[in-house]
Amino acid sequence: MVFKKMLSAFGVGGPSVDTVLANPNTRPGLTLDGQVNLVGGDAPANIEQITVGLVTRVEIEGGDTEYAGIMEFQRMAVSGPLQLAPKQQLSIPFQLPVPWEAPITDVYGQRLRGMTMGLRTELAIARAVDKSDLDQVNIHPLPVHERILEAFQRLGFRFKHADLERGHIRGTQQTLPFYQEIEFFAAPQYAQAVTEVELTFVTSPHGVEVILECDKRGGFLSAGHDAFGRYTVSHADADRVDWAQVVDGWLRETTSRYGSLRGAGFGAPHGRGHRGHGMGGMVAGAALGVAGGMVAGEMIEDAFEGDFGGGDFGGDFE
Repeated sequence: MVFKKMLSAFGVGGPSVDTVLANPNTRPGLTLDGQVNLVGGDAPANIEQITVGLVTRVEIEGGDTEYAGIMEFQRMAVSGPLQLAPKQQLSIPFQLPVPWEAPITDVYGQRLRGMTMGLRTELAIARAVDKSDLDQVNIHPLPVHERILEAFQRLGFRFKHADLERGHIRGTQQTLPFYQEIEFFAAPQYAQAVTEVELTFVTSPHGVEVILECDKRGGFLSAGHDAFGRYTVSHADADRVDWAQVVDGWLRETTSRYGSLRGAGFGAPHGRGHRGHGMGGMVAGAALGVAGGMVAGEMIEDAFEGDFGGGDFGGDFE
């Protein structure tokens, strides 16, 4: 009996957990529905709590270095304390809200190159090793996101890469401790002035703040630099305007008024001066109930490095 208890403490013969999502595809502002399936082990187990949370890979700047870490940004308790009898089977349904600012991972059914997203289930067991499960999640754009991305395609921009940067964009209503950058190679008609464009969405129930960062080419006697622009659109406008014309106007305005945005909360006009890196964004996130911390566990990192995040979005949106 003592030997069995010792094995149980090390996770041998203990309960197992498997989360099944009704649909791994969702959008910002919706929910992820599923159920947590438990199977008892060889002995009774006192479950302290069952939680689910969204985890993703985030780029983190530290001094002169940049590294990637796994961050949990939405967390919910599925169950409080309960006792699981030996071999008992139990299913617990849940609905996890997806934050409006959740990053887009998939467009037109293809994974954006550089994006990973998963739902982590954690089973906290008294006096034993905790158990966990990880399931891939696909977050698709809202209609207004989709129209803007389509506009970049229509204008001739080619998708390059997407990632998440820890920090806060000053002057926005951002609540998560990171923001997404969707990077494009410049379209031919802009190539004389711009090399790349980075697109960020800060989404709320009311609309979307669109932040553009244009990497401007340097001239014969001048160095290159970045130009920033911020625009606000309504969800209701998704099918009301010619988005290619709107985005073209944004790009031309942003690149033509470089230097005039310093007083608009964007900070220094070089590097990522408009992005508020550091603990400010982390504190803001934590105050709003965002987990914000780095998730420990080789299982999660291994899953992100393997087939879990292996989708690759091509050079175009086709």
